[in-house]
Amino acid sequence: MKNWLIRAVSLYVFNVVVLFLIGLIMRSVSVGWHALWASIILTLATLAIKPALLKGFRGSAAKSAGSRSKLAEKLVQYLLVFVVELIVWVLTVVLSGVNVHGWFWGYVLPPLYLLIAWVIYDQIDDRMEAKTGELMGSVASKVKGRGAAASAPSPSGGPSPAQAAGRAQLDDGLTPEQRRMLDEL
Repeated sequence: MKNWLIRAVSLYVFNVVVLFLIGLIMRSVSVGWHALWASIILTLATLAIKPALLKGFRGSAAKSAGSRSKLAEKLVQYLLVFVVELIVWVLTVVLSGVNVHGWFWGYVLPPLYLLIAWVIYDQIDDRMEAKTGELMGSVASKVKGRGAAASAPSPSGGPSPAQAAGRAQLDDGLTPEQRRMLDEL
């Protein structure tokens, strides 16, 4: 829950900044304070769409005979995100006070800017998530390692098969959640 909240707030702030920049850079779009409301819509859409896209794409990749590259996965994901950004942008313009002048400059270019910003955010988010998982995994293995060292040896003098398997599993540095996510792939 805490990770989800941090991700949502950081994405919201990122979207607000991007929308304000779009309003400043483009003369055909007037965003103003409506960026606050539009960022809520963009944030919720991104948080709902990104996991669904990843799950759907990885699920179809696992079913297909050939494996898709990470680049192909990202390109398809970004194309789908652009379509979603376009739809969300049109809805934002219709439902809020954002004013648009011109078809291409007002309706196509802002979602393209949002896509570029989303790509940047996605790269940052992936790195932060990997680093957080790495840190959490190392802390969890250290905590579990202390607990295993403090446990009493088995009556036969050596570790039991269950204890040996548990220690071997702890040596990989993954948390149970990371193992579960890896198994789902």
